[in-house]
Amino acid sequence: MRHGPPAANAPQGIAMFIRVLGSAAGGGFPQWNCNCTNCQAVRADEPGFLRRTQSSIAVSATGRRWTLVNASPDILQQFQAFPGSWPADGLRGCGVESVVLVDAQIDHTTGLYMLREKGSPWPIWTTDPVYEDLTRGNPILHLLEHYCGVDRQPIPDDGRHFHPQGAESLDWQALPLVSAAPPYSPHRGAPVPGDNVGLVIADPATGRRVFYAPGLAEIDEALFATMASSDCVMVDGTFWTDDEMIAMGLSKKRARDIGHLAQSGPGGMIEQLARLPRHVRRILIHINNTNPILDEGSTERAILTAAGIEVAYDGMEIEL
Repeated sequence: MRHGPPAANAPQGIAMFIRVLGSAAGGGFPQWNCNCTNCQAVRADEPGFLRRTQSSIAVSATGRRWTLVNASPDILQQFQAFPGSWPADGLRGCGVESVVLVDAQIDHTTGLYMLREKGSPWPIWTTDPVYEDLTRGNPILHLLEHYCGVDRQPIPDDGRHFHPQGAESLDWQALPLVSAAPPYSPHRGAPVPGDNVGLVIADPATGRRVFYAPGLAEIDEALFATMASSDCVMVDGTFWTDDEMIAMGLSKKRARDIGHLAQSGPGGMIEQLARLPRHVRRILIHINNTNPILDEGSTERAILTAAGIEVAYDGMEIEL
């Protein structure tokens, strides 16, 4: 990825740029109120532990104009570390031109509050269920009308392509996923298609494409076929085991109960990713602070490395 130079200076054949702004699950790493072994280690700056902000990526076809995917509570810190978002001309501005939301979760939407100083309405792309959540259960979009305003753009629910501002030359497609709506959602106990989506982002010129799904509880054969036809998958890396939070005494819910497929165990993410063709790049994102893979010297991290699976980190750059 290139932060500043025009597309003409990009390496030949590269036409999609992805910047990982944040790679952690909700709460970040370390989580503010957590004293687990991982959080203790990263606070002590022990080797092999990287600080991470809450998950978000930026996508571009030029390296100059960008689309934000999810607005985490850490968005100001993330923008400060990302020259692609900085104002280029005039007194005010931003290299990010629109926002795409894959769900209505707190850790993917509350950064919108921090972006309220924009001088014109934000183009914000959502499915209908997410729009309902963000105007009823957590009416953040109504609040923004008192500041910059919102130019709501509907994400098609029938598989049609859409083209968000900043990366409109790429073909974007939303796929409904099995996950969970937020606790404040009207659909919390009765999920509907569109509560949570994965994104297929493709460059029509090269045919290269990436699949992005930070919240993913189940992979059926149709979804697997989409992943297998991608050049890169960036998928749910929240928990190592399904009972991770239960075993640590932090929750009574399993990973699947809150919409996440654990990496280990039968049918887990490692097993699923092993089925992909060898050329597909495999990256885990949205990693919970309790997950042992955050320790680069851990046995669990070695298992991922042996399986050809990468762990996303803040500032990671992907070129396709």
